[in-house]
Amino acid sequence: MHGVKLFTGAAISVLLMALAGPAPVLADTIEAALVRAYQNNPQMNAQRAAVRATDENVPQALSGYRPKVALTASVGYQYTDTLGTQGGNANTLVRTQINGANAPRSAGMTVSQTLFNGNQTANRTRAAESQVSGAREALRVLEQSVLLSAATIYMDYLRDSAAVEVQRSNVRVLEQTLKQTRDRFNVGEVTRTDVAQSEAQLAAGKTQEQAAESQLVTTRANFRRIIGNEPGSLSPGAPVDRFLPRTLASAVELGLIENPNVTAAMYGIDINFLQVKIAEGALLPTITLQASVQQSYEQTLIQYRSFGASAIAQASVPLYQGGAEYSLIRQSKENLAQQRLNLETTRDQTRASVVQAWGQLVATKAQVQSAQAQVQASEIALNGVREEAKAGQRTTLDVLNAQQALVNARINLVNAQHDRVVASYSVLSAVGRLSPQVLGLPTTTYDASVHYHQVRDSWFGMRTPDGR
Repeated sequence: MHGVKLFTGAAISVLLMALAGPAPVLADTIEAALVRAYQNNPQMNAQRAAVRATDENVPQALSGYRPKVALTASVGYQYTDTLGTQGGNANTLVRTQINGANAPRSAGMTVSQTLFNGNQTANRTRAAESQVSGAREALRVLEQSVLLSAATIYMDYLRDSAAVEVQRSNVRVLEQTLKQTRDRFNVGEVTRTDVAQSEAQLAAGKTQEQAAESQLVTTRANFRRIIGNEPGSLSPGAPVDRFLPRTLASAVELGLIENPNVTAAMYGIDINFLQVKIAEGALLPTITLQASVQQSYEQTLIQYRSFGASAIAQASVPLYQGGAEYSLIRQSKENLAQQRLNLETTRDQTRASVVQAWGQLVATKAQVQSAQAQVQASEIALNGVREEAKAGQRTTLDVLNAQQALVNARINLVNAQHDRVVASYSVLSAVGRLSPQVLGLPTTTYDASVHYHQVRDSWFGMRTPDGR
């Protein structure tokens, strides 16, 4: 009877969720693990760098509004040997000869400004801004994926740790059972068959313990990969139901609005629509203004210095350029139609994901209750079978079977509690609200708009805002 108490207490001490009240303060919490993953996950940091790179599309597009300035300079050497004639008629011709060397040199500056190009610059700027917004939504997608993976691996480690402890406790109970069975065999109460059954069950229990420990090693490695540190003592994880919509209908509606996959697809439509406008702008006139100044020295042997300045306005009207521009317009329209269909596909996928996650959440709530009832019933059954076995009404095999049933019930409860927490995070991710702000994580959130405003109106400079 003492062995049963040992097994039950050890299993309860590592169960996953604090359903009955707050857990004792331990070395780590699921919130702290999520913060580390949010701050240090290399995949997420790489995606943040990709967003910063996309920010540069905006100043590149805005450069179409700005003048282009070019400075030219030349220096050289030339030798001239010229023989010619001068005069008004054949009777008065005068032969002239010029020869010598000079060093021609010049410096000039040209400034050109596009005044109108079919609104291509404006549309490119708007498209670049939509690309930035789409990149931010892609970052949100990855943030949710990393946070969900972090919450899942945290619960995986708790589940696998609990499974190892359950199996270890089971082995201790089976060892005690085998000892008791051998003692009874020595006094003639049971047969050699009962001893063999106890030995077989103990061997099977050790195999299950080793398998659970192997799984825990794998989970520990994944914990390090996703969260960034080796797991230590982990406090129980709790569901995040308080952040979820109250009904499935409201969850679906929220998912179609806030899920970053949906909003990213919407920005994709904006980008493709503007690409159509950019392609159409190639058929409109282009008006440019160009001003230049040039100072020259010794361009010829008889000309020491010259200065020139000009300002020219030029209009170009494309009439026909081989048909490529029309093909590009048609292609852009097809891309736009495709993106609109992709939006509908994304909405359907989001709706299905929300419904599936919600269904899993509802199922896991019932599974936890059933698993708890199974554990309670299995404990009562095991105690009863043990007492009946002492009275000779049950065999050793009956005791071993009841013991294994209790182990299975404990494992089922551990898995159900794990699935219960993960399902709540999955619903939050499906509706698009798995973020540090919603969860209230104690961390500074990454603000992508900071870098955007730092580079948007930059006219020059090769260093990034962080000094690289």
